Amino acid sequence: MTTPLFEIVDLHARVASDIEAEATPILRGFNLTIMPGEVHAIMGPNGSGKSTLANVLMGSPEYEVTQGTIRFNGDDITDWGTDVRGKAGIFLAFQHPMEVSGVSVLNFLRQALSARKGIDMSVLELRLSLMEWMDTLGMDRSFMERHLNEGFSGGERKRNEILQMAVLEPEMAILDETDSGLDIDALRVVGEGVQAIRDERPNLGALAITHHERLLTFLKPDAVHVLIGGAIVRSGGIEIAQQLDDQGYESFR
Repeated sequence: MTTPLFEIVDLHARVASDIEAEATPILRGFNLTIMPGEVHAIMGPNGSGKSTLANVLMGSPEYEVTQGTIRFNGDDITDWGTDVRGKAGIFLAFQHPMEVSGVSVLNFLRQALSARKGIDMSVLELRLSLMEWMDTLGMDRSFMERHLNEGFSGGERKRNEILQMAVLEPEMAILDETDSGLDIDALRVVGEGVQAIRDERPNLGALAITHHERLLTFLKPDAVHVLIGGAIVRSGGIEIAQQLDDQGYESFR
């Protein structure tokens, strides 16, 4: 029997700085299982816990897990730090990628690859790898010399996140509203870029957190889940996203 790639069981979480013992959790009994190679989508209204979920799954210290477990390849990673999860093969594409002045995209990825896989790739080797993926993602090759996300447009930042995912070769990718702020052309490039990575790495699992159906037309998820009040209230196929587009979230409350 195949071991789930990513398994979340009865997950409850709250803001870590909220010291009240009875503080209301943001995630309230979240359950999800992702098998190798599967893509799952999480859709939910503002305030439903989507961004909290992404941060908790990546081990952000800003949130505290008060109940439940997170398993990756069968290992309980609930107490693992963010860096340990990243090295193990979990990747988070941020909704709002940060600028890092003074560090080029090329050097950032070289250091990240060394930390992730222990590979001390030469600048030339990495440059050749980046050129291929940048062409796929519609990125000018000069971007690898620019400081990380500095002066990048929203679409360029999102493409850069997918570029990182391609190079770092994670086993599990969490896409936190990667479609936010993208026009349809940029969205197509990002969606097709994710698909190109999946074609090369068919066991890659992905969790796409989104507001909109349009990203899912490119990702073709195996399952779509509706998140309301910190828990999944409905699961199904792409028809769930279509129903949300037609009727909104009230039909699921």
